[in-house]
Amino acid sequence: MIDGIVKAFHGGGFWMWPILAVNITTWIIGLERLYVLYFKVRENKDALLGGMNNFLMKGDLHGAIRFLGAQRQGPLSRILKAGLLKVHRPDLEVQASLDQASLHEVPDIEQRTGYLAVFSNVAMLIGLLGTITGLIKCFAAVAYVDPSQKATILAAGIAEAMNCTAFGLITAIPPLVLFAFFQSRTQHLVDGINEAVVTEMNLVLGNRALFRDQAKKLADMAEAG
Repeated sequence: MIDGIVKAFHGGGFWMWPILAVNITTWIIGLERLYVLYFKVRENKDALLGGMNNFLMKGDLHGAIRFLGAQRQGPLSRILKAGLLKVHRPDLEVQASLDQASLHEVPDIEQRTGYLAVFSNVAMLIGLLGTITGLIKCFAAVAYVDPSQKATILAAGIAEAMNCTAFGLITAIPPLVLFAFFQSRTQHLVDGINEAVVTEMNLVLGNRALFRDQAKKLADMAEAG
């Protein structure tokens, strides 16, 4: 089987190499996105929010901040912590702090996923280009050779064209499927972060009286630092 793949690759001509480069690139991006979206930014949202709320409802603002700092550092915990550290400031400043933290965290979740769709289209187009150039070369050569060799040249040229088409499609289909899965996962993560941030900040800002004294100490510490 390997020998057949190698033979088909070499039979596809020059354009097989750009398609191979696209293939390798898409798998590198795919593996990186798999690691980031399913391992690096993975957080137990319910446990995180539940533990944070236990401290907040007791009026223990510092305990909630320490709890978030002690968790596995993901985007949600960092965004929530940024908001709690500014809870002694006016609501607009708290919101600005959350927005700034979100602008820093969310692009790490969304970046490079779109390249999978782009490279999928590039692979198909390169395969089509290889098909066309293979056919052009094939028919151009046939016009100037001995009639007894035409069948051989036609077969070789058409094989080159079809190998490019096949390899282009084989390269294009997996990243397109991965793009759909990763895009869905990305949207799920971003929606979860937005929902959790809005819910928790409404809770915090609506119950400031529970930790007014701690918020004042936090403000004094910020000014002293």
